[in-house]
Amino acid sequence: MGPYLSIDETALSKGELYTIITNKKAKGKKGALVAIIAGTKAEAIIEQLLKIPSYQRNKVKEISLDMAHSMKLIVQKCFPKAIKVTDRFHVQKLAIEALQNLRIKHRWEAIDYENEQIQKRKLKGQSYTPETFTNGDTRKQLLARSRYLLYKAPSKWTESQSKRAKILFHEYTDIDKAYALVNSLRNVFNQTKSIEAGYTRLAHWYKEVEESGFKSFNTVATTISLNYRSILNYFRNRSTNASAESFNAKIKAFRSQFRGVKNVEFFLYRLTTLFS
Repeated sequence: MGPYLSIDETALSKGELYTIITNKKAKGKKGALVAIIAGTKAEAIIEQLLKIPSYQRNKVKEISLDMAHSMKLIVQKCFPKAIKVTDRFHVQKLAIEALQNLRIKHRWEAIDYENEQIQKRKLKGQSYTPETFTNGDTRKQLLARSRYLLYKAPSKWTESQSKRAKILFHEYTDIDKAYALVNSLRNVFNQTKSIEAGYTRLAHWYKEVEESGFKSFNTVATTISLNYRSILNYFRNRSTNASAESFNAKIKAFRSQFRGVKNVEFFLYRLTTLFS
């Protein structure tokens, strides 16, 4: 047990979820695993964690977590003196998903349009050649191949991604505006150094979302406003759930090394032997 923990969930076998609590100080090595408990139901997890002596649980100063209500309840009941920090990457992921949903919507429209044109030309005994942009992409390909560049900041684009982005934003101004909102939110976390400044910048971002008129981003903004206290706590120590995600990746690698999990109890025994 350390003063800085992470709580997250992961699937071990056949999609069955486990709640994992890790100690950040151990950096994914020996002593990293505090607890691994079957399921995500708050009551069952609280029951198990309360078996840990209170003097140990009260040493915890900060826990990073996602925005799930069950996770917050677990921390509140079992680690009453710990500050809850909502992981910034879970917040950004919501905004990116809203952006990707917009791209996918346009992609389906492009697929429908192309199918209609093929059918019309077929009835006339003609072949259909789709329009291509200056980079060689068809409209359908442009929207499919833009997926990964929308996850990254412009400074991290390759030359071909920059060309594709320029065409994409020219053809779809709504994707351009939505991408700007995602970047703006990313910059709030990257460039802000205090809770007060973070509060102000998140309020400005909320206003930008309202003015944009994007329904999906309004949902993201509402979610942020409902969790703003724990989100703002990020600016105390800039803590994230990266250690938990890294530990989950180790579990997946460990699982694939043994070609799956045939005996869950033995697999858990191995994990606790290596990491607890």
